Amino acid sequence: MSRIRLGVIGCGTMGRTHLSALAALRDRAPVVAVADPDGDRARRAARDAGAELAVTDWRQMLDAVDAVVVAVPHHLHHEIGLACLDAGKHVLMEKPLANTEAQCLDLICAARRADRVLMVAYCMRFDPLVRKFKEVLHAGTYGDVFQVSIWTEQYTDLSRGAWMASAAQLGGGQLFAHGCHYIDLLLWFLGRPVRGTHVGTRHGTPWMEAEGTSNVAIEFAGGPLAYHFGTWGARGTRLGYSFHAHCTEGMLELDYSVGRLLAHTPAGEDLLVEADVGKAAAAETAHFLDCIENGSPPLTDGPGSLQGLRVIWRLYDAERRGVVADLRGLGLDEPWEHSPSSR
Repeated sequence: MSRIRLGVIGCGTMGRTHLSALAALRDRAPVVAVADPDGDRARRAARDAGAELAVTDWRQMLDAVDAVVVAVPHHLHHEIGLACLDAGKHVLMEKPLANTEAQCLDLICAARRADRVLMVAYCMRFDPLVRKFKEVLHAGTYGDVFQVSIWTEQYTDLSRGAWMASAAQLGGGQLFAHGCHYIDLLLWFLGRPVRGTHVGTRHGTPWMEAEGTSNVAIEFAGGPLAYHFGTWGARGTRLGYSFHAHCTEGMLELDYSVGRLLAHTPAGEDLLVEADVGKAAAAETAHFLDCIENGSPPLTDGPGSLQGLRVIWRLYDAERRGVVADLRGLGLDEPWEHSPSSR
């Protein structure tokens, strides 16, 4: 089988993350082109990746590649993704898929018309620790789950005018931009959401036009509850990136910052898995290549991503109206074509 020629559009923080992951796959899928509006940054990225082509206009690279990784500001996802799909390129899109429901639907439909892979970079689903967490939950090893909690505590100072401070360019606030990872995981872990609430604030993150700190509570079909707290204003942290699952016979603790999955029961504490963190991006990219080669649908596809974003849009809308959000019909396994959100 011939090698897949890859292009990376956007050489900022996330673009560099993808380029690092792709380095281990260069025999299978070499990076042949990179694009970034900053010519010096594009040339540095090309040199580091061994790419022959570095351009400031991403359109100039399309004839040279079979597939692209799109790692640009969120408000550009739709335009660039649509053009790449219409040009017959497979697309790995950084999360979130796009900033509006209509844009997401455009991208999903374009991928189907072109018969090309459209995958969303929800890398946490490919992390071995997160996958083990889900496996233990679904096996019922510690009984029935009744509460899953996820904390993500970061400090992300955007006071110098970065695009991520703009609600219009970001597509919302911290929940939409980063919490979308964890809404996606909660749907993956627990299934069909029923109702939920969101409360967000700019307090502590005055550089943000929308919320920089987010609290989400969701009830799922069958009774389990979920909670997600995320902030870009943490001046210090103890929980960092942590997942807890309370079950009827014990509690699972995933401390992502140190790479350990523990079980706590009345009999004591057990170490279930210990692993190096930071492996998710390489596994995610390998899965993208598998889907291209095998014609199989990606684990993190367009419709699934859309359902997760619909959850967020309904939570935002309910927050504005001061009500509890109706989240029925938005499970990853539920019909998505005619399930309009509140946005």
